[in-house]
Amino acid sequence: MLCQADLVLTARLHRPGRRLVGVLRGVTDFSWVCYISELAVSASAQGLGIGKGLLDEARRQLGPAVAIALISTPNSVGFYERIGLTRIPDAFWLLRECYSDERHEHDVAE
Repeated sequence: MLCQADLVLTARLHRPGRRLVGVLRGVTDFSWVCYISELAVSASAQGLGIGKGLLDEARRQLGPAVAIALISTPNSVGFYERIGLTRIPDAFWLLRECYSDERHEHDVAE
């Protein structure tokens, strides 16, 4: 997953051991849009500004002319709204095929 991404950013604590606490993975053409396919912050580090910091760094590296798009899990919507992302009503989703009985929270029930 990481080797096929165009943009990978990580966040580590400024402490001995520098434990990984956040990661952002994106796919982009570097001119029109970057789709953030993963933004994850360790539960123990949430609320420290790491997620916003990773998105800010993505914006800095991509430049202001590149839009950033992502799909939120229901539990994260408030976070994205608080940091200034805008909901868009005209997005579409084609469900992926699951090859097991496992369902993920972002998959829509049939």
